[in-house]
Amino acid sequence: MNITRLGHACLLIETDNTRFLIDPGNYTSTWHDLTDLDAVLITHQHHDHVDVDNVAKVLGANPDARLVVEPAVVEMLNAHTPDPASVGDRIEIGDVSVEVVGGQHAVIHDRIPRVGNVGFVIRQGEGPALFHPGDSYATVPSGIDLLALPLAAPWARVSMTIDFANAVKPPRLFPIHDATLSEAGRPVYMRMCRAVIDDSITIDDLAQEETFQV
Repeated sequence: MNITRLGHACLLIETDNTRFLIDPGNYTSTWHDLTDLDAVLITHQHHDHVDVDNVAKVLGANPDARLVVEPAVVEMLNAHTPDPASVGDRIEIGDVSVEVVGGQHAVIHDRIPRVGNVGFVIRQGEGPALFHPGDSYATVPSGIDLLALPLAAPWARVSMTIDFANAVKPPRLFPIHDATLSEAGRPVYMRMCRAVIDDSITIDDLAQEETFQV
């Protein structure tokens, strides 16, 4: 399974037979011209995870792609007949299995209403499991081999980020959800994570559009 980081929380997942996109939001445009997609998966309704206008264009260029979204996103993309992704679902996309976990977005502030959020545990056959949690640290699945770790957000402190990584305790992780960090500030977050995240966890800091294999 090949994973390409397309900026912020957006990932392209590819196997020999399957190709799909997760969280194509409005902080990055590197996914706008993708073709040959089998599916588009969306964790929740915030625009840094779903750029409605450009998702519609991608679906137009990929008419056979399945659209799988957190239930509140259904109405946002209703013209494209999305399938709701409810917690506990197991979705088959080609040769890849996707388990839907989570339920709610992390708390930003007690005066800001919470919205739904789902995470995706992705596995090809009996191979390694990748976990994309969307915007929440609340769900800690077992048996995760690779974690897409949200690095910075209005709902997170760096201590929460580190505790979540150590709770999931995958052999390997890479940071996502970092578009709000400045060029000067991002290395500060990475230094703190490298200092305190368990030494048994390998941290791969992927560059934009870098692909690696699991």
